Amino acid sequence: MAKIPFRGIKYVRNLSLLAVFIILMQTLLGTGENFIVKPLFPASFPLLGGAGSLKWEGFVFGLVIVCRLFALLLILPVLTETTPLEKVARGLCSFGFNYRTAFIFTAAFNMIPLFEEEGRLLMDAQKLRGMRSFEPRSSFLAKMKAYPGLVVPLVLGAMRKAKSSSVAMDSRAFGVYKTRTWLEKPRMKVYDFIFIASCLVFTAGILYLNYS
Repeated sequence: MAKIPFRGIKYVRNLSLLAVFIILMQTLLGTGENFIVKPLFPASFPLLGGAGSLKWEGFVFGLVIVCRLFALLLILPVLTETTPLEKVARGLCSFGFNYRTAFIFTAAFNMIPLFEEEGRLLMDAQKLRGMRSFEPRSSFLAKMKAYPGLVVPLVLGAMRKAKSSSVAMDSRAFGVYKTRTWLEKPRMKVYDFIFIASCLVFTAGILYLNYS
């Protein structure tokens, strides 16, 4: 309905391995009384004979965690890909939020494309230096070994950009006034109120079903 191509949500595919890992760990280490396999290792197995089990309750709980994770990841683009962040900030302020809070909220979303672009540049730089770990044909273990060399400069670059942003905000006296003016005021229409009311009703219904 939002006309967002599913192929553009790349991190869903990248997090599939994490989903499998979560389900396996919960199935193996979670608590429960109904077993899929028990014991995991036969009695004749050296040292580990008769140990371990796979539990149905852990498997179901792992599925619940994965569903919550992917629900958040699928809902997030509906906000970030369809609405400019400055309009989100104006909307939060119109609902009574402090504009500093609105800025923090939108700044966090602004960092997502910056991280993606910075990570892409770091991967290209490592490929130019002869590293083949991030190519599609590379093995999963090779990629896992190469990620620490990607994360460290990515975090350091983010810290530098955050420091530069704070200096720029201080030089512009951000936060001196309690209120601020907007070039465009948010205009709520009838269907906006209907959508907000339906979301509140849906959330209340979910909470009631969850705790009743």
